[in-house]
Amino acid sequence: MRARLFSGFDPLLFISSIVLMVVGILFIYSSSVSSTGIVFSNEYIKQIIWAAAGIAFMLLIYYFDYSRLEIVAPYIYLIFIVLLIITLLFGRVVNGSRSWLGPAGVGIQPSEFTKIAFILFYAVFLKNSRKRKNELVQFFLGLGIVLVPFILILLQPDMGTAIVFIPLFITMSFIGGTRKRYLLFLLLSLILMVLFTVLPIWQEHISEKRIPLIMILEKSVFIRYSVLSLALISALSVFGLAVLKKKYFYWILYGTVIFLCSLLGSAATRLVLKEYQIMRLIVFLNPGIDPQGAGWNIIQSITAVGSGGILGKGFLKGTQSHYRYLPQQSTDFIFSIVSEVWGFLGGLLVFSLFLIVLIRTLMIIIQSKDLFAVYLGAGIMGMIFLHFMVNIGMAMGIMPITGIPLFFLSYGGSSLWTVLIAVGLLMSINRNIQRF
Repeated sequence: MRARLFSGFDPLLFISSIVLMVVGILFIYSSSVSSTGIVFSNEYIKQIIWAAAGIAFMLLIYYFDYSRLEIVAPYIYLIFIVLLIITLLFGRVVNGSRSWLGPAGVGIQPSEFTKIAFILFYAVFLKNSRKRKNELVQFFLGLGIVLVPFILILLQPDMGTAIVFIPLFITMSFIGGTRKRYLLFLLLSLILMVLFTVLPIWQEHISEKRIPLIMILEKSVFIRYSVLSLALISALSVFGLAVLKKKYFYWILYGTVIFLCSLLGSAATRLVLKEYQIMRLIVFLNPGIDPQGAGWNIIQSITAVGSGGILGKGFLKGTQSHYRYLPQQSTDFIFSIVSEVWGFLGGLLVFSLFLIVLIRTLMIIIQSKDLFAVYLGAGIMGMIFLHFMVNIGMAMGIMPITGIPLFFLSYGGSSLWTVLIAVGLLMSINRNIQRF
């Protein structure tokens, strides 16, 4: 009976997740203690409650047969799309984004749970799409699945959370066997879109001289002419491909549409971006441009990470946290406080625990013979890895501030429950591997 109860239980995955949560709670407590030793926040108590509930969810999902979700995944996805629309219309504004439902202190962030909903639905879509012939149509249908939550979250506006969905889509599509040139098309379009968005900002706020070519990206009249020119070239390429049957027309069309999509996407992004989000891009490129304002977080975060040395300053002895030099230190910059207090070895501990989680996830994916489980595991692995890399890169100043939490550690019930639900799904897959 006991053997059946713990069949397929993954102790490494479970213990690593628990230890990461304990580390998170310790440093959420640390960030709530002032320089005089006064505890001025109950965030750590809330995190303990959320962690206890999250562990219960994780274990319930472990005992649940994950394969049953294959039937209901489309409905779960639709429910969260509706919740995103409701949030956009009636949600509560926090830090400039209308991304919360419910009263302060007990509300939820539907966009976090939508990550799991998308992974579930897209895993089903990828499994079913293997039976269909038209790969290009399947790719654009899949792109539509990810663009719906992406756009709804971007409109909140919560660019950090929205951006997560695109790498998830690319990762799962790659594992699902989508043609590489389709994924390359999307990747190049995104890279150029970011470049076209950043260049005018860089020229206006950082560069000391004006570059004529960048004027195309600044003036709406130039953008319109560029879009019309690219659209005309695309139309001629389609005509040439259809009539003359020459393959080079395909590649002309391929490159032209990349530039067209990037230019349109860049123009739309600049319309959606708020002033504080633009400043985040500027201070990432040059934190010294506004050291007392928008650049303050990055500068203080880098200072905290660097000041920890090898062994750190000791628990409850961090100056950056206790003197409140670093805003949002229990959420976005929790790793900065870990590095200051526990030093390089503390950062290494966090890295090692995440590495164990990712390696165990990879092993579960490799061992599974169910395609739905493979795609589901790939999506979860991509989600955890992306959050880890972006958040820690943000703390070290090598990535722009996006507001993406560090799973397991950052304060917040929605992000914690999201990752624990994901771990529960991985453990359920591991428990049911022998069935397939």
